[in-house]
Amino acid sequence: MMPALMWGMTLPLSAQRIIQRLDSMLSANYRKVNYDTAYIMRPQTKWTVMARLNVSGATIETEGIDAGQHYQSEMEANSKATLSLGVGYQGFTVSLALNPAKLMGKYNDYELNFNLYRRSFGFDVIYHDAKNFTGWYDQEGMERIVLPDGMLHVRTLNVNAYYAFNSRYFSYPAAFSQSYIQRRSAGSFLLAASGMGQRATLDWEQELSLKMTNIGIGAGYGYNYVPHQGWLLHISALPTFIVNNHATMTFGDDRMDLKYQFPEVIITGRGAVVRQWGNKFLGLTMVYNFTNIGDKDDFSIYNTKWRIRTFFGLRI
Repeated sequence: MMPALMWGMTLPLSAQRIIQRLDSMLSANYRKVNYDTAYIMRPQTKWTVMARLNVSGATIETEGIDAGQHYQSEMEANSKATLSLGVGYQGFTVSLALNPAKLMGKYNDYELNFNLYRRSFGFDVIYHDAKNFTGWYDQEGMERIVLPDGMLHVRTLNVNAYYAFNSRYFSYPAAFSQSYIQRRSAGSFLLAASGMGQRATLDWEQELSLKMTNIGIGAGYGYNYVPHQGWLLHISALPTFIVNNHATMTFGDDRMDLKYQFPEVIITGRGAVVRQWGNKFLGLTMVYNFTNIGDKDDFSIYNTKWRIRTFFGLRI
């Protein structure tokens, strides 16, 4: 704290006042109690330092009928691992992530994750630009075709948001950002909204391209289970039904609109295990996204995106 204090003393008076005002606003919001303290509490310390290891992956599957013959395919992107270090102050966190494989030139894909978890509401934004898919294609009466790396280029944006009705007793941040502590078991019904946009290009015989945009609304449930003091287990599911769907596929000179087939869904699942003792905590979290579009008797596509995060932190 001493270097920060000395740095603050060297700033112009106007800048010091702005910092003091911002600190007062953060402190007032951090200490505001609009929840049941028997179930939820804020950490007593202001600062949090956390190290994270993130592993993520994606899979795209298709199924349909072509000239009366059933076919299936599966393409899977190489999993990606990043290391990050985050510093939090009164509920506000900034982190820096590095991908060792990318720094060594072994990984060319790009992924951006932005997360906001508050007691009443929150969201995930995930952007993935990948070219390293590998997989296979099966069609009745034919041998399996292996699809090598570099044939498929996919850009995907996933957005999912929640609203928790029982936020006085149930805390999403306790499981995913550790800015709260869940003291007793509690659950909540959740209102959910999801969106997905995807642009894919397959370079195979003739170029095949797919464009789709989907918006879904729905509801789900989340539960924080506290079996013993210092432990937290979380699970939640947010299924949303697609209410606005626009998807087209182009193969050579032919363009086809994908048929709507109920139910088309975007499902977000989350899980977490957190252990804390004294001013230390560690844990594991998981976020899973699944989307299905189209009619399997014509053409359908299934997208899966997942992320697993392990972390260790100190409150100081």
